Amino acid sequence: MGDMRVKLTLNSRDILKSDKMAEEKLKYIIRIQNTDLKGEKSINLALTKIKGIGIIFSNMVCNLAKVEGSKKAGSLDQTQIDMIEDVINNPDKYDIPDWMLNKRKDIFDGVSKHLTGGKLKFSKENDVRKLMKVKSNRGLRHSRGLPVRGQRTKSNFRKNKGKAVGVQKKKGAKAGRV
Repeated sequence: MGDMRVKLTLNSRDILKSDKMAEEKLKYIIRIQNTDLKGEKSINLALTKIKGIGIIFSNMVCNLAKVEGSKKAGSLDQTQIDMIEDVINNPDKYDIPDWMLNKRKDIFDGVSKHLTGGKLKFSKENDVRKLMKVKSNRGLRHSRGLPVRGQRTKSNFRKNKGKAVGVQKKKGAKAGRV
């Protein structure tokens, strides 16, 4: 029985040493798509920090790049990072369906693509500018700072409309009389 205890303590020390070695190899920040990602997080969750990539898209990217999604982002080697970037940059090369992409049938060239980071922001701003230019209802609502998708505005969106409006008393009315 005494021998088992010694073996257990030796095994726990070996485990601690291997954990320390793994931490030393772990990069705390990795860079994908011009975005710094935390190396302590799993690669599935770390990819969602990139603007334009959600959890479903990141899961698909990990599967296509043949990277385990639960693996820490900092433990990836450079070839795996390059493969992930390639899948994100060239979705048509990997036969990703159009419904997974965030810019389907672009107005200017008619091609479906997936935009991330600054390109996504620029594209969104251009789309809103185009709506304002053609004076569509959505464009007018954008330019006036009002809600675009049919929400009610009587009680909400007061910051866009100005000061809150309350009920005022009539000048001649006395308190307590009806």
